[in-house]
Amino acid sequence: MTAHPKRLILLLAALVAFGPLSIDMYLPSLPLIASDLAASEAQVQMSIGLFLVGLCIGMLLYGPLSDRFGRRPLLLGGIALYLAASLGCALAAEVEHLLAWRLLQALGGAAASVLARAIVRDLFPLSDAARVLSLMHLVTMLATLVAPLLGSWMMQVAGWRSIFIGLLGFASLCALAVWCWIPETHQGDARGHSLASAFLAYLSILSHPRALGLMLCMELSFAGMFAYITASPFVFIGHFGFSPSQYGLMFGANIAGVILATSLNARLIGRLGPERMLRLGSWVSILAGLWLLLAATQPVLGWWGIAFGLLLYVSVTGMLGANAIASLMALFPLRAGAAAALAVAGQFGLGALASAGVGLLHDGTPWPMCLVVAVCGVGAFLSLRLAVRREAAVA
Repeated sequence: MTAHPKRLILLLAALVAFGPLSIDMYLPSLPLIASDLAASEAQVQMSIGLFLVGLCIGMLLYGPLSDRFGRRPLLLGGIALYLAASLGCALAAEVEHLLAWRLLQALGGAAASVLARAIVRDLFPLSDAARVLSLMHLVTMLATLVAPLLGSWMMQVAGWRSIFIGLLGFASLCALAVWCWIPETHQGDARGHSLASAFLAYLSILSHPRALGLMLCMELSFAGMFAYITASPFVFIGHFGFSPSQYGLMFGANIAGVILATSLNARLIGRLGPERMLRLGSWVSILAGLWLLLAATQPVLGWWGIAFGLLLYVSVTGMLGANAIASLMALFPLRAGAAAALAVAGQFGLGALASAGVGLLHDGTPWPMCLVVAVCGVGAFLSLRLAVRREAAVA
């Protein structure tokens, strides 16, 4: 039995949220985990990097495998691995054990993150898929906003291990809902004939000019947001002297911007189509990036100039992501799993590079953050434009 459309969208959004929730909920507990496991903060922080690595690897595996063997068995199997790993994290007695279980947790959670998007492509045409992905992103951003607060409260009430028990409970409910409400959406007559051909789909996707442009557009946009998340506490608290609560309000304003822009995209997508919304989002992205370069070099604009540029840039990341991945999967309807895997894994990969770049350039000023975000915004704009022109020239 397939779930009611609204219930289905909520469930798919919950699956996409596996990754963000698994990172954001336990961030407030990192110092306590280090103390409890007699480990250094650097060792505990490695669990974030390992989780991102596991997500990327898992996505690249699950996508083609689901194109060959179907979505449902791999989705349920991935969630089962996530459940076991979450329990392992909760019971970890040494930091090495925690790191190993976090890697396995990411490998399991990757199935939920990538296959939920592939299921959208299986069930909905392009414009509807872009709208559904926008609504899913909206729910995910709300979860991301609440996750650190929930994790902090759980840590204070029942200790850091309760966070992983909470994730286990959340994943258990998702597994039950998937079992009851999501049938196999990628039927046998639409699957490839061999496992090798499923993985070789990556080559055909990467060699397609429009597909490459769509992927780079969404990935670079996401990478700029990662740079902002990494550097903004040092910029606004360390450089501009914000209090933690003031910084929290500014961070919340950016999430509100994402929610507003994503809601607008969901409303307009049926009338304007994904192509126009992509162009609109990419224009906002490049203009916001150029504004940030100006704000970083003109002290008269102060913190508000940088905050305004970031608000514009971050707000359209969901719009670009939803329309780009819907358009990408529409290009490869029989390889939607591989297309989604390549795009989302690339998001986290480029996000990690952008985060590292901000760290390497760190000089105590807003300049490194503004520079990296601007480069990502310009790159997202040019990737989309050049790919469209190349495809038009070939046609």
